[in-house]
Amino acid sequence: MLVDTAPLEHLSGAWGPMGALAGTDGSARHPHLRALRAAALPRRDLADAVHHIARLHGRHPGLVDYAAGHGRHPIECEWLEAAADAFVAERAYLVRLVAAVGPLPSTPGHAESEAAAAAQRHALDMLAQSDRAGCATGAAIALAIEWVAIRAVLDRAATSFGIDPKPASLPIPEETVSVVDALAREAAHERAMLFGAQQVFAQHRGLWDLLEARASARSRG
Repeated sequence: MLVDTAPLEHLSGAWGPMGALAGTDGSARHPHLRALRAAALPRRDLADAVHHIARLHGRHPGLVDYAAGHGRHPIECEWLEAAADAFVAERAYLVRLVAAVGPLPSTPGHAESEAAAAAQRHALDMLAQSDRAGCATGAAIALAIEWVAIRAVLDRAATSFGIDPKPASLPIPEETVSVVDALAREAAHERAMLFGAQQVFAQHRGLWDLLEARASARSRG
């Protein structure tokens, strides 16, 4: 069921409302993410991104692990199990990257940043543990969609700090679309799925906003 992560754009028409939501609310278009991915910023900014991504998604249990306990449909549960298995390797990759990039870059206003990062992590944990049918899975699906762009930043950091990037192994996009389609057949499930996804997209945009503000504070300092 698992293959190397592939870009999702070629399936955009099959995603329906989920695809539209990812296109408008997803973090792939965020200017700070795009600058990091293009190596247009100092290495300290890449290091900062690695540390903060690890804080959100590098611990176990993570978002997908929590969500795996809240699936209802067989196809949903199978997808969540495969995604949770894939994130074992992704967490190991994050651990290697954190060690490679060194300490968190010194940044003015660090205490406020710490509080914001903790709030983001708490919000994601709560979404992933929601008992509202479809919500946790929607959050996990959003993370899988977002991970393509996030992984591009991580791979850029890996290259910059002397680590050979390895392909991710998330569920293939066609299987993710199948889960989206299955949940969308029940209106209440679809609403919950889209709500969970929307909240993850919002937390990730907040992450890139935070990283952008920290980079700006360092450049002024």
